[in-house]
Amino acid sequence: MRKLLISVFIAALAIAQMSFAQAVKVDSKIPKYKKVSGISGNANSIGSDTMNNLMALWLEGFRKHYPLVNIQIEGKGSSTAPPALIEGTAQFGPMSRQMKSKEVDSFEKKYGFKPTMIRTSLDALAIFVNKDNPLDCISMEQADAVFSKTRKRGFEKDIKTWGDLGLTGGFANQPVRIFGRNSASGTYGFFKEHVLKKGDYKDEVKEQPGSASVVQGITEDKYAIGYSGIGYKTSGVKVLSLADKKGEECFDGSYGNVTSEKYPLSRYLNLYVVKNPTKPMDPLVKEFIKYILSYEGQEIVVKDGYLPLPYEIVMEEMNKLDK
Repeated sequence: MRKLLISVFIAALAIAQMSFAQAVKVDSKIPKYKKVSGISGNANSIGSDTMNNLMALWLEGFRKHYPLVNIQIEGKGSSTAPPALIEGTAQFGPMSRQMKSKEVDSFEKKYGFKPTMIRTSLDALAIFVNKDNPLDCISMEQADAVFSKTRKRGFEKDIKTWGDLGLTGGFANQPVRIFGRNSASGTYGFFKEHVLKKGDYKDEVKEQPGSASVVQGITEDKYAIGYSGIGYKTSGVKVLSLADKKGEECFDGSYGNVTSEKYPLSRYLNLYVVKNPTKPMDPLVKEFIKYILSYEGQEIVVKDGYLPLPYEIVMEEMNKLDK
């Protein structure tokens, strides 16, 4: 029965991503990938769970050009990327947040230079509710009062029931059941910083090891709420539009609202690598990044439910490869 539920969930995720892909288009100015000769070998990718599927899809596309390439992908959270790069157990460190200053310092202490960060795609971090929940919008201060026990945004009261968010009828007296990520996750850290203003999560948050687990939990619980990358949306959940304060205009996580920064929870999904500024970049690493930043690589971003980079950002990132 458990396997059946997981299969249904994966199918729903695929359908949601297909419909999303029809709505967002990759900038036609982004160059298509051109194969080069002599690329083969093994590498490891350790880091973000949010980017795990993206990395797998990019690798699948890349291996069509280079079948002798094999990259092992492990996604247990963004905080696992910096130590893997420092210890040399990974050549790629996907992170759904930027490295913290102490992580950069540890990296620089090992190598004598800073890590190279490549922006690969855009993500709208979403607050999800069950598909049958009538709520459509939540303010950042309300979200803080739902997830945090410190309420640093200053909302007037703790939010414990759906009635506290203005719902009536059968929802009014039901407790808000909260799902979130664990502390190894970059999504956990991003949400804590940008929604909770570095406040403390409530003790009753049901911490999950992956984004898919968060969405599945909300799908199965009519009175649940949680957060993850918008690429994990399925037909079983609804993405809430966001306002800064209660009563202000709400914005959904569409491409236009993310790139115009009207949607308050947008972020880059990053890939960190070790690049010695005095030496050429490892050919396999360089070509894989070039594939990610190509038209085909950005089409995969859209296919996986995330948002492609604008042409100007792609060019900025490509320039890092030869510096």
